[in-house]
Formats: sequence, structure tokens, C-alpha cells
Amino acid sequence: MEPAVAAANAGKHVAVEKPLEITLKRCDRIIDACEKNGVKLCTILPSRFSAVNKELKSAIDTGRFGTLTLGDTYVKWWRTQDYYDSGGWRGTWDMDGGGAYMNQAIHQVDLLSWMMGDVVEVTGMTTTIAHKRIEVEDVGVATLRFANGAVGVIEATTSVWPGLQKKTEIHGTQGTVIVEQDSLLQWEFEKKNRRDAAIRRRFAAESATSGGAADPKAISFQGHKDQLRDFVNAIRNDQSPMIDGVEGRRSVEIILAIYQSAWTGKTVRLPLKRDPKPPRIS
Repeated sequence: MEPAVAAANAGKHVAVEKPLEITLKRCDRIIDACEKNGVKLCTILPSRFSAVNKELKSAIDTGRFGTLTLGDTYVKWWRTQDYYDSGGWRGTWDMDGGGAYMNQAIHQVDLLSWMMGDVVEVTGMTTTIAHKRIEVEDVGVATLRFANGAVGVIEATTSVWPGLQKKTEIHGTQGTVIVEQDSLLQWEFEKKNRRDAAIRRRFAAESATSGGAADPKAISFQGHKDQLRDFVNAIRNDQSPMIDGVEGRRSVEIILAIYQSAWTGKTVRLPLKRDPKPPRIS
């Protein structure tokens, strides 16, 4: 928040790496500062710029799924104990803001809400199993209800060896698509389209990349490159970037709702009225 607000007050356009912030109050401070100073705000969430994810989003928007019924995403990654020990901020509520959900899976949380629409209800369960000296979760499971009536699941972990590729599954009454990393495992619709075969060929599951499944340094820069290009174009053409502050805030709110549910043992409705606090904070 502090450098983002300072930049906005200096009249500079602002790009913030995910998450936009770790509380809604701090997210809102950034958004308000940028609006007050008339500068653009971009939240870095590059998974939306993946070519296969854009094809999937187009299929949703054009109604190819019929009625959406299920939207699930899985981030089953591996992080060593050394990863958490390498920085004093890692694995803390005050600085990291959370664990597998806030740090690793937030990209998929954003992606799923972009595809399925607003989340209205969350039930979550989190725990810490595989790592020591961290305050936050390294395993989590959450069920969601979307505004359109569909339901879904978000699983997030940094405790699955050797680390699996992230996966998104979208289902409806007339179609199913499963994306693993940036490849297609399934692209099937009741109503066929002349582009379907070409899409399957283009995104065939041939990639050997592990993404960030076990090594953060293995994550491609291409999505960031595409998103920064979008931000530059937004500045030049005086339009909103694809992922602005409001869009960046959404994934933070969903994750905080998951945490609140896990801490209280209750289903949580969105929008949140206030920032939840871990049980240790009075």
C-alpha cells in the first residue's frame, strides 16, 4: 500500500504485483488514491492473459457451456522448508497475508471468479501440515457458490511433492473444458464448432513445463509481458486496464472469506463487511 499510494500521490500510474494488498482496507486505500489522483491502477494477475484461458473465457461468454454448473481449480504445489526460511516475511499473517491461497493460488482464484462470475458464499478448511515455523496454511480446501447458482471448489497447497501443474475445470449442461497449466486436457461441447479441432491441436497437452509447481523461478514471464503491454495500451488510450484495482481486490476478498470460514467454522457470505483477523489477533 505505502509505495502504491505514494506513487499515485506523485501522479504516477501504478502496477502492483499480486496480491493488490493483504486486507480489503489496504486494497481500498490504493484504489482510492489512484482514483483521487486520476492515475491508472493495474493488479498483476497474468493468468488471464494465457491464450488457452482466453479461449475458455470466450466459450463461456458465448454460451457454449449452456448453464454453468461447476467451476473448480487446483493448485497442488510443493515448497521446501528452505523456501519459507529464506525470508522473514514468508509464512506470516502480517507480511505474507496468508499461505497457499494468498501467495500461490491467488492467480487461480482470480481466474475462476473471472470465468464463473461473482462468488456469494464460501466454506473453507485450512491447516498447516508439512512445514514448520510458519503461521499460515500449507493446505486448504474451499467450496464456493457463485451468483449464477453454480458451485465450485478451490484447493490450494504447498505440501504436495513433487508439485503438480495447476488445473482449472469448467463444466456446464452443454460442455466441459479442463485446462492443465496452459494445455488442454479436454475441450468438449454438445454443440460442435468448426474451430474446436484447431483449438484442441493448438493447446494439446504437450508442454513439459512445470510452471511454478515446485520452483518459483520456473514461472514464465510471458503472462507478465502481455499484461504490462495491456497496461501501457490502457495508459496511451486512456482506458481501463484489463485487471484494475477493483478486479485485483476481488480475489483478495474471496481468499479472506475462505480464511474467515476456516477460522470460525461457518459459511461466509460475500461481500465481506470487514477484514477478518486470525484467531491469535485480538
